[in-house]
Amino acid sequence: MNNSNQNSRIVILDVIRGFAIVSIMLLHNIEHFDVYYFPDNLPTWMVGLDKMIWDFMFFMFGGKSYAIFALMFGVTFAIQLTNQENKGKHFRGRFAWRLFLLLGFGILNSVFFQGDILSIYAVIGLFLIPLTKLSEKSILWIASFLMLLPYEWWNLFYAFQHPLEKINNPVSWTYFGKMMEYIPHKSFYETAVGNLTNGKTGVLLWNWENGRFFSILALFLYGYILGKRNLFRWTDTSKIFWNKTLLIATMAFIPLFIIQKNLNTLIESDIISRSVGTIETAWTNFAFMIIIVSGLTIMFHKKYLKEKLTYFSSFGRMSLSNYIIQSIIGSSIYYGWGLGIYKYTGATYGILIGLILTILMGKFCKYWAQNHKQGPLETLWHRATWLGGK
Repeated sequence: MNNSNQNSRIVILDVIRGFAIVSIMLLHNIEHFDVYYFPDNLPTWMVGLDKMIWDFMFFMFGGKSYAIFALMFGVTFAIQLTNQENKGKHFRGRFAWRLFLLLGFGILNSVFFQGDILSIYAVIGLFLIPLTKLSEKSILWIASFLMLLPYEWWNLFYAFQHPLEKINNPVSWTYFGKMMEYIPHKSFYETAVGNLTNGKTGVLLWNWENGRFFSILALFLYGYILGKRNLFRWTDTSKIFWNKTLLIATMAFIPLFIIQKNLNTLIESDIISRSVGTIETAWTNFAFMIIIVSGLTIMFHKKYLKEKLTYFSSFGRMSLSNYIIQSIIGSSIYYGWGLGIYKYTGATYGILIGLILTILMGKFCKYWAQNHKQGPLETLWHRATWLGGK
């Protein structure tokens, strides 16, 4: 997640990662780290405020933050690969080992939070090794094909043949429903086992049902192209590219979002609506994610905004550490083995807790960055990656 070449570090990448980390922290807090429980003893005004906060946060970041990380994952791989190739070294084998280590971090994170994405990135990341040996044109075609969510188009084809067929709830919901058999308990051991077995199964199924396995690899490949072309280094070429990208993404997002909001009235068949909704939501989120990334990149190079946005860079420099630390803190706040306050907090309290944690984590990240080149887990990851090498 971080470029280890400190001398040529591209700060905007840290800013984008840091922005994603903060947005993930806020989202996870309003959803109680995957415990979708809404207390019924809140005052009426707070229930209304909860809904406003929930809708706004998911509009802004739901399905976008993970996509930013996936894009940055590909960018980082391109930078690391280029750096090593310029030194006459082979990196692909080392990258495979690096992904194996990331899988270990993901399993550790899953102990506390079933919604971990690191382990999924680690497995899907292996496809970067063979695919990035192809030409850029081929990579772009493959990425675009994957972003179409080909498996869901097969489901849609079936749906058109059977438009009146009744559908059941997604299989992942069954596993998510079983969370309440162990999350409220005060036993950390039961929670850990539940997260690693039932929870992990549910998360994998949910990602499959929503086309995430295809879109994540597509984003890895898009990020790889962006990194290879050095489009995050501010030049006349990159400036033109990001301004055009922002315009195109905005023009695509507006009609996609309108369709998304009116999909239920446009399609009567439930089975057709589900497949169309999965595809359409993925495209809408992708367009808005590009708006965020291009917008941040452009704004970062405005003098009056650069200093303000640099605040996120310390988060981004230690994004792996931040991601796992927030899972540990979040589960200890909301789950039964900790304070168990999921039973008493709605989105309003959740966003306030998230903001407090953001401020505290920001101070910690700033302190750590002043005394260390990398975050604690980044240092461990880096050293383990280069075991046996110079």
